[in-house]
Amino acid sequence: MKRNKGRRRAGIVLGAVVIAAGIVSAGAYRLRLAHASTKLATAPARKGDFSVIVRCRGELKATRSVQISAPVNVPDLRIVFLAPAGTAVKTGDIVIRFDPSSAKQQLQEKDAALKQALATLDQEVAQARITAEQDQRDLSTAKYTVEKARLEVSKQEIVSALQGEESKIDLGLAEKDLKVKEATVELHAASDRAKTASLTRLRDQAQFDVDLVKTRLARMEVAAPLDGVIVYLPNYSQGWVNAKPFAVGDQVWPGAALAEIPDLNTLEMEGKVDEIDRGRIAASNSVRLRVDSIPELTIAAKLRGISLMTEMSFEWPPTSSFRAYAHVETPDKRLRPGMNGSMDIEIQRIPNAISIPAKALFTRNGKAVVYVAGGDDYRPVEVQVLARNPDEVAIAGIGAATNVSLVDLEKKDQKR
Repeated sequence: MKRNKGRRRAGIVLGAVVIAAGIVSAGAYRLRLAHASTKLATAPARKGDFSVIVRCRGELKATRSVQISAPVNVPDLRIVFLAPAGTAVKTGDIVIRFDPSSAKQQLQEKDAALKQALATLDQEVAQARITAEQDQRDLSTAKYTVEKARLEVSKQEIVSALQGEESKIDLGLAEKDLKVKEATVELHAASDRAKTASLTRLRDQAQFDVDLVKTRLARMEVAAPLDGVIVYLPNYSQGWVNAKPFAVGDQVWPGAALAEIPDLNTLEMEGKVDEIDRGRIAASNSVRLRVDSIPELTIAAKLRGISLMTEMSFEWPPTSSFRAYAHVETPDKRLRPGMNGSMDIEIQRIPNAISIPAKALFTRNGKAVVYVAGGDDYRPVEVQVLARNPDEVAIAGIGAATNVSLVDLEKKDQKR
């Protein structure tokens, strides 16, 4: 009997101790909440349209770019000037210049050859004119002699027979001499035409060489075909391993692709969308773009397309994801192809929603709660989660402008 009474007393004492400990713990918890309002970071709940987004990483690219190549049919190309890589250029600006010294020397040589050909041709034309005039005088003289001989032959009725026969002989000789003169004139004319034609071809060839060298000189400066930024391509002349962008002093082969200028008006961000999010997005969704190097800039865009199949990445371990393409509607002048950033694809909009920062939502006893600041203390309030974003959450259960804690009080107390 005494043992049973002792056990009951011990049970009563133990229960009293547990109850007292609970009261003390609750009091301490309320006390901690009472002093937390002056120590913890808070944020106000905001009321307004809440955009449910899918966030992914991406890279800016230009859908249109113009390639700049070295001129063809121009030997001995060596770069002596390059516009700084990545700088903005205007249409017509000189971006690449080659060494013109060799072409200038060739121009001097070809120009001298052209002058020599012109002088030789002029000399031949003058000589042909002199020869033609002399031949015409000789031909006229021969014709006069023939006419004179005919006149003498016509007198044979009034002169002696001997003189008549002599006149006939002189006429025959004059006619033969005339034929010889005519043949000589034709021969000289044909010879002069052949020489003139040959020298004319030499003159034309020399003129063509001069024009060709002048054309090459004009191609020694390459202008920008459109507004944009200049990006130099790798030089593979030393092999793929040692490839570097073209630089001043490089020897260039004709027709080599040297650089490209992206059209900044065609910028878009190519993002990697996880397979689990593929079914939540669609073309024409509104997108907000942010670029890592310009954190203060938010860019409006439209989702213009999504890849039909996943693409493998070159990372390790390799991953596969869909590609989403968001067109930049109004490009900023600071944007450049190759910049990394994020895409917030809007898939739903909840009007007049209450939203709080994502780190202000906690779980207590398996339920979503927020710690609401009221007066000098905090109190846990159960809320209903309507939608989640990486940075903010739409909830129901508290009013707008309600200050909520950004720190989980229970975990904070456990650490203490």
